[in-house]
Amino acid sequence: MAVRSLKPLISDSIFGDCCHARQAPLGTFYREKELKVSAPKMASARAEINQNSVRAKTIDSHLHIWASPQEAADKYPYFPGQNPSLPGHLDFLLQCMEEASVDGALVVQPINHKFDHSLVTSVLKKHPSKFVGCCLANPAEDGTGVKQLEDLILKDGYQAVRFNPYLWPSGQQMTNEVGKAMFSRAGELGVPVGFMCMKGLNLHISEIKELCTEFPSTVAMLDHLAFCKPPTNDDEKLAFTELLKLSRFPQV
Repeated sequence: MAVRSLKPLISDSIFGDCCHARQAPLGTFYREKELKVSAPKMASARAEINQNSVRAKTIDSHLHIWASPQEAADKYPYFPGQNPSLPGHLDFLLQCMEEASVDGALVVQPINHKFDHSLVTSVLKKHPSKFVGCCLANPAEDGTGVKQLEDLILKDGYQAVRFNPYLWPSGQQMTNEVGKAMFSRAGELGVPVGFMCMKGLNLHISEIKELCTEFPSTVAMLDHLAFCKPPTNDDEKLAFTELLKLSRFPQV
């Protein structure tokens, strides 16, 4: 999703209007020479505005990138069973961004590489002024994901983390010991956590509420608006209502 800022509100067309003589109030007299603006002054004013104006940037707020088949064979292997069906390598992304006049993007770690962030990290380091990274939380039962999260943020510069509840070990929730440790640490490091509830918010709303209640300093987001949509049945209405109720948490 790309967000494009509005163009500057001041345009050259305004100059023509501002240089026209205004009607003098009753009883007040203006001499014509006081209303005229010289051409050099107008040019100087235009130049100053142009110099101070910065072109609004277009930022894609959520995209993925993955290795080309050749890159996967050489250096950045796909996670088993997650071979992509579409191109998504860096050169293709840069080409698309140039064609669409997109200046930058938030790159979210893709499932194609699961917890191996080496490809995305290389892209962030290669284009630090163009891309910002969102890492993927690793909920491994041994707790190694907490250290990995710290390294990705502190060493590799990631500025957000995604919680995908479907990556937690079978039978466990995002509120288990590892999940709470990662959620808490993200808040301590000043990065937001995005929840990826692609199978429905109702399945995970209690976990999200518990985490937000216990760790109020961690900023939370609902990726893809928690996959809610204008409700057409009772289940969708419940999910949308629960989404709106999360507004009671200042950090959401």
